[in-house]
Amino acid sequence: MTRTRRLSLAVATAAVAALALAACSAGGSGSGGDTVTDGKLTIATGQPAYSPWVEDDAPQSGKGFESAVAYAVAEEMGYAKSDVVWKRSTFDSAIAPGPKDWDLNVQQFSIDAKRKKAVDMSSAYYTTTQAVVTTKSSKAIDDTTVAALKGDTIGVASGSTSISSVKDVLGVTPQVFNSNDDAVLALKSGQIDAIVTDLPTAFYMAAAQLDDGTVSAQFPEDGSGDQFGFVLPKGSALTSKVDDALAALRKDGTLEQLQTKWLSSATNTPVLK
Repeated sequence: MTRTRRLSLAVATAAVAALALAACSAGGSGSGGDTVTDGKLTIATGQPAYSPWVEDDAPQSGKGFESAVAYAVAEEMGYAKSDVVWKRSTFDSAIAPGPKDWDLNVQQFSIDAKRKKAVDMSSAYYTTTQAVVTTKSSKAIDDTTVAALKGDTIGVASGSTSISSVKDVLGVTPQVFNSNDDAVLALKSGQIDAIVTDLPTAFYMAAAQLDDGTVSAQFPEDGSGDQFGFVLPKGSALTSKVDDALAALRKDGTLEQLQTKWLSSATNTPVLK
């Protein structure tokens, strides 16, 4: 072999080694190279992030249901709170194909087979329930039992599972509107006394669409609602670890405790009886 060829081979070998070293350094040594930053777990959420999922748009506080669940999952995976790094992303970019600059993303993503073609999704950390939205000036404001709500005029959106929930749980036939927006207008005008919709939409209506809106009650969980899961990059080595963490938190009652704390007690939203 000539000196020139030996030199070229040495340069090529060094280049390959450098690339391998760079690839190794991209992941955490404690995570086997599974995270985007060495020794850290990077979690993304929306901006702004709304209560009760994240309180005061500050996910790093650990306050709010999804923020608290994220920290519980991180701890179960072996990460200290100081090792969790928060980023912001849009909902649509999170579920789009392609590389991500975060390890987990949490912002009320319904687990969906179509989404799983572009990204990984964890098992469920929450199954949505139906809820009652009303205003402080409505006659339904203090109606937090099935018996009381039977005397109210209830609105629902066309095509929603809320229709069957109202019929099955409350035993009444609701007024059906073309959309949630139409139902909100009807509530504002006094045409109806309350709206029944899924809990995440209910919180949004009360906070963003109604000046004096409130989520007055939630239906008992029946397992038929949408399931929320973490989004991860497609093929992430962390997906099974997140699932294991959620299984442990489900088994020891942590998820149920956090749900009660942040989606019921903190929001004064009792379960219908």
